[in-house]
Amino acid sequence: MTAASRRSKITPEREQELFDAVLDQLREYGYEALTMEGVAARASCGKSTLYRQWQTKPRLVAAALRAGRRGTLAAVDTGTLAGDLREAARIAAGTSGRDTRLTQALGHAVLGDEELQGALREALVAPELAAFGAMVERAVVRGEIAADHPAVEFLPAQLMGVLRIRPVLEGRYADADYLLRFVDVAVLPALGLTAPAPAGPVGAAP
Repeated sequence: MTAASRRSKITPEREQELFDAVLDQLREYGYEALTMEGVAARASCGKSTLYRQWQTKPRLVAAALRAGRRGTLAAVDTGTLAGDLREAARIAAGTSGRDTRLTQALGHAVLGDEELQGALREALVAPELAAFGAMVERAVVRGEIAADHPAVEFLPAQLMGVLRIRPVLEGRYADADYLLRFVDVAVLPALGLTAPAPAGPVGAAP
């Protein structure tokens, strides 16, 4: 019997309530202190429901984080690599503060818990890496960059990393303005691309 067939039916609304309980406890207590029992008590459900649906705490946490995302890089396709990366920056900025707080709440557990690493990679990281790969593949087909361009390898690390490090360096989250400027002055030049020119005032002469 598959994991999916063992699951009971939960409405999307009820599932979101469970995820909210997970994220609330994660923010308040951190990953190590979060328990299936505590989530069940906060969400007013049986502990067995959580185990039946997600089997383990790492899987439940990963599912809650994935559900909390707004926007997906998989849907990005603007017609140019520069446009795709700038749109990816806008999407990342939409949840920068919330995602960064939650990532910080996971603390060292991500490094020390292999099951948590695997769950987060499957739920959050792998889809983003696949989306970046698709952006690059389209750009290669269009002739924008070479398939073996050395800067391509570092795209995910640049865009994901800057989200996490700005709060440490400057005490501020990476908002849309910051991320777009980062893409324009650091990421695109490394790829041999230029940022699109800013639109002129309405009614200005060409």
